[in-house]
Amino acid sequence: MQRRILIVEDDARLGALLSTHLREQGYGTDILMNGLQVEPEVRRAPPALVLLDATLPGVDGLEVCRQLRRFSDVPIIMASARADEFDRTLGLEAGADDYVCKPFSPRELSARIKALLRRAEGRLAAPPVEGGFRVDDPGRRIGWDDRWLPLTPREYFVLRKLLSRPGQVFTREDLAEGEAVGPRETRIRTVDSHVKNLRRKLAEVRPGAAPIASVYGMGYRFEGEGRPR
Repeated sequence: MQRRILIVEDDARLGALLSTHLREQGYGTDILMNGLQVEPEVRRAPPALVLLDATLPGVDGLEVCRQLRRFSDVPIIMASARADEFDRTLGLEAGADDYVCKPFSPRELSARIKALLRRAEGRLAAPPVEGGFRVDDPGRRIGWDDRWLPLTPREYFVLRKLLSRPGQVFTREDLAEGEAVGPRETRIRTVDSHVKNLRRKLAEVRPGAAPIASVYGMGYRFEGEGRPR
C-alpha cells in the first residue's frame, strides 16, 4: 500500500518541488497551504507522515503540532528557516518528531522520512489480535492495517472491550461502564455515538469493512476482519 505524505507548505513552488521528489521516491502526496486546513484533513484521512512548515498562514506550525498531538501520533517533520537551538526545541516540544532547517537537500529529507517511518512502523510491532488489530495496552492505542487509530480515551475503551471477546454481544450498559458524567440513560446513549465514530474511523482505514456489528435490541459485537456492509 502506497504511503501518503501530507505536505503543509505555503510556498507553492517549494511544495510542488517536494511533492515531485517524494512521488519519485514512491510516496503519495497531498499539499496544503494553510494551517487551518491541517487538523480537518488529518482527521479525515490520516497520512503516513506530515511534513510541516513552521511558518504558515491561519495557524502556525507549532500550534498545528499541538492540535495534531491531541488526537494523533502521526509522524511529523517540521521544516523551518530558523536554525537556532531554541526554535528546534520549541518544535520538538510542540510534538514534532524531527526538525529540518531550510534549505535542506532532497536526499537529506528522504533519509529523515525513511528513518521516521521505520520508527513509526516499529511501534506497530505488537502481535495482531483478532481481525488484524494490534493492541498497545500500556500506550492505550489500537492499530489496524499498520496504522494507529486516532481514538479518544472512550473510543479506545469501547473498541478494546469489543476486541477482548470477538463474537460476544456487549450491551450498551457494558460499553458505558465507567462513564461518570450524566444520568444512566444519557451515558448509555453516548455509546451509540462512540460506535458511530469508531465505524467512521475504521472505514477510513479499510473502506467497506464493518467489524462492529449491531445486534438489534441488545448491543454490539466485534466480527473479526469485518464483513462488507
